[in-house]
Amino acid sequence: MAELGIDMAIADRATRDRAAAWLGRAGVELPAFATLANPWRLARSRVSGAPSVDPDHADPANLFRIHWHNDRTRRVTVQLPVHLIFPAELTGVRAPIAMALGCFFPMIGAHKVLAAYGCLIPRLVTGRFDPAHHRAVWPSTGNYCRGGMAISRILGCRGIAVLPEGMSEERFAWLRQWAGRPEDIIRTAGTESNVKEIYDKCAELARDPANLIFNQFAEFGNYLAHWACTGPALERIFNAMRTNRPSLRLAVFIAASGSAGTLAAGDYLKQKLGARVVAVEASECPTLLRNGFGEHNIQGIGDKHVPLIHNVMNTDIVAGVSEQSTGALDLLFNSATGVSYLTRRRRIDPALANKLKLLGLSGIANLVAAIKVAKRLELDENDLVVTLATDSAALYASERRKFLATRFPDGFDDVNAGEIFGQHLSGIADNDMLELTHHDRSRIFNLGYYTWVEQQGVAATAFEERRSRSFWTTLHQALPALDALIAEFNTQAGFGRPL
Repeated sequence: MAELGIDMAIADRATRDRAAAWLGRAGVELPAFATLANPWRLARSRVSGAPSVDPDHADPANLFRIHWHNDRTRRVTVQLPVHLIFPAELTGVRAPIAMALGCFFPMIGAHKVLAAYGCLIPRLVTGRFDPAHHRAVWPSTGNYCRGGMAISRILGCRGIAVLPEGMSEERFAWLRQWAGRPEDIIRTAGTESNVKEIYDKCAELARDPANLIFNQFAEFGNYLAHWACTGPALERIFNAMRTNRPSLRLAVFIAASGSAGTLAAGDYLKQKLGARVVAVEASECPTLLRNGFGEHNIQGIGDKHVPLIHNVMNTDIVAGVSEQSTGALDLLFNSATGVSYLTRRRRIDPALANKLKLLGLSGIANLVAAIKVAKRLELDENDLVVTLATDSAALYASERRKFLATRFPDGFDDVNAGEIFGQHLSGIADNDMLELTHHDRSRIFNLGYYTWVEQQGVAATAFEERRSRSFWTTLHQALPALDALIAEFNTQAGFGRPL
């Protein structure tokens, strides 16, 4: 496991102690993953997310808000994560679909700040990253690099965002506000599916030993953060729903492939509750479905490769969703005409219709995939499908304007809204789906060889080790040791008894 960057041994105690002293002077205490999984147990303190702290500022207290249990103000901790439940009137399926909302995470309005924290912590607390000396490089297709830049600001270190030039303007506007220097925002060629171009730029940056690359697609801290925090959060939503419906079963967990970190929550829910795990990708770029390639604009699910941290042999279904569906539904959910159509003509509860803006493009993709899976598996009212929205529509206004200008240059009216609903919601079919056999899983697993062994230099033996279930079980068991290292780091930083 150490070959894959998840070594829990302290590599350099002097570097670890310097980093702890640096954070101590800055007043930055680190939350354990057990704390982020159960944040309401945290006693009130100067770092416990007091309501007076602005959730959009680079304040150390906001590290203790990097979890699913913020209320809608993002200032108060609640036991039940904020979520939406989609009824049959909207989805056309009998099975209820519950979606946790990532837009209530601090600073970036997306859950990717949790992934960034998960990638940073193993290196920071083992003396592999010195914030006074190293530059943190965050390769991403948008939200992850924003999360990394926010954490870099809190740590007082220099962060560098690497992302495709074709991502939404809202992402770049945020980065310009948070980056220390203009040159710390590096635009690579392409759009959402051009991940290799990001890797190539990172390889160039890594020639300078002061640059440390936190590659979310390969850092197992990303996987562990979602196993420890996202999985239990979704389990709480299920348990809350089952209180009034004892016959309810957790049938399926659905998440876009992306970096595959979030799919760790599916591994958790499968182990604990027997849920099937569904990986979503763009139909225009069917990498998992058919070893395919292509371009798409479902921002947040970078592809054309199989992430190293994807536990492929535990994935049950792959579902493809078209960018045409996500773009059209984004317009339907975020226009006055669309919301009016949903409430008047489709009798959707106005309270729910006005909350659909809390879904970004990848969240809409997850919703479409959830409907597809419910139809394919013929799920009923006792089968719960759980999924999540990484971010909200606030990041995609510029993309929405482009879609509107291209598809509806003469204006968007009630008839257009009905056409979108009919084609992209009630007309959803269970196409572009594959229920995985062992042979299918092996094919997808093997596909990752070309990225990680041939291109990125991962040892073939280490790559192959991930095929075994015991690899992932051992990884899960490393969490208490990681939390112990965080506690030791905080003590060294001068914070006394760990929280």
